[in-house]
Amino acid sequence: MREENELRKNLDKLHTTKLGIERIKRNLSLETDDVVDWCKTKINSADVVITRKGKNWYIETDNDILTVNAYSYTIITAHKK
Repeated sequence: MREENELRKNLDKLHTTKLGIERIKRNLSLETDDVVDWCKTKINSADVVITRKGKNWYIETDNDILTVNAYSYTIITAHKK
């Protein structure tokens, strides 16, 4: 629960790279251009499960899993369950 609160408190730091945007859009078949905002919405949803393993957070929501670096708040990748 502590990790979940830590991630949610720092959502303003959440970001990704150009390649990250392309990878996330491709892996999840997203149509949106604002991938970071889409991820923030998913992280804030009520039915999300957030776990931290080592240096990464894993966010499970709907049928998707997002991977976020716990130190830099970079969205690394996302994929379907």
